[in-house]
Amino acid sequence: MKEPATNKAIKKFILHLHPLKIDKRAIAFNRTFGLGGIAALLFTLLFITGMMLKFIYVPSATQAHDSILSLKNDIIFGNLLRNLHYWSAMLLVVVAFLHLVRVFYSQSLFHERRKNWLYGLLLMFLVVSANFTGYLLPWDQLSYWAVTIMTNLLNYIPLFGDGLADLIRDGDTVGEATLLRFYHFHTGLLPLLMVFFLASHFWLVRKAGGVALPKVEKSKKVDTHPHLTYKEAFVALIIILALLLFSIFVDAPLLEKAKPTVSPNPSKAPWYFMGFQELLMHVHPVFGSFIIPLAVTILFIVIPFIKYQEIKPGVWFHSPTGKKITIISAIFSAIFTFGFAIINDTVFDFTNRLAEWPSFISTGVLPTLLYLLPAGAFLFYLKKKHNANRTELIIGVVTIILSAYITMMLTGSLLRGEGMQLIF
Repeated sequence: MKEPATNKAIKKFILHLHPLKIDKRAIAFNRTFGLGGIAALLFTLLFITGMMLKFIYVPSATQAHDSILSLKNDIIFGNLLRNLHYWSAMLLVVVAFLHLVRVFYSQSLFHERRKNWLYGLLLMFLVVSANFTGYLLPWDQLSYWAVTIMTNLLNYIPLFGDGLADLIRDGDTVGEATLLRFYHFHTGLLPLLMVFFLASHFWLVRKAGGVALPKVEKSKKVDTHPHLTYKEAFVALIIILALLLFSIFVDAPLLEKAKPTVSPNPSKAPWYFMGFQELLMHVHPVFGSFIIPLAVTILFIVIPFIKYQEIKPGVWFHSPTGKKITIISAIFSAIFTFGFAIINDTVFDFTNRLAEWPSFISTGVLPTLLYLLPAGAFLFYLKKKHNANRTELIIGVVTIILSAYITMMLTGSLLRGEGMQLIF
């Protein structure tokens, strides 16, 4: 029986994304949770809704907020369109982060996948950058002061911080030129870069043989269509439906028009940067805005290139010991980080006032060492207690970092009240 032309067209399109046959283990939902595909779907939704929003939005400090109000109140389905764009952007940050975490914990970043891990880190940076530049566009009090906080943090970077901040803002402060610059980044350069690196990312996944899987003597292959494609279509429909329903009932935030001379109290960074803002309440700005982020970034870049005794691509947490270390490290980091923040707010501040130490030492070197030394001792304990190898210890280190940042982000977002002051 002759195959319908529609099926042939679908298969030809699928072959650009997937091989004709695929390992049956790769299509199990708990293998990848569909996070890479969901991220690509969200980017597509953002691209489509963003193009439609461009017909209404006016990138001007005097008209931007009014154009958003007009979209909400005067355009049929305009508010739904904006909500869908906003919540898709927020979800993309979460999904991209979870995808990166999934790749790490499933040990899918070694050998031929090293380059793709670096592309993944770059894509995560682009996702956050696109979200951040779009954050300013409503030009309300929330977005204006959030961007002001984050761009002011750049001034603390040694040597080139002031120049970088002025370059991003196109001036000393957030203003009309900043809005226009962010608009062009958000709607032009960043989407173009993301399309290019997404295509490269998917191609490298295909080149590496698809999803990383544990080695077995014999694997069972199944047809990609319909076994995988139907699952992808089902997940896509679920995500779109959930976003539509959420966007119908929950509006994207919008405060009054930005007032550069009146800051709200508390002034907060975007939620995904709240960990940095919270960090700056406990350490010197040079450490919080430059030294610590740079050290963490370098660590994430070099992880695939470290020499390991044993590598098990596709094996979650490397081993049962690695899984146990992950759980213990996450719990330790959350409790220790929260406790450290409380103690740092009280005991250390009191001691520093009495001793009158130089601020770089008292609020930079000292708190950093007082955090790293117990964390290092904890890792040493894990190594002795569980006879952990280098791979499992690296998993523990990354888990401590991730858990610490999430704890600080939640602390800053949920627990900091009216006492939080704007950081300059």
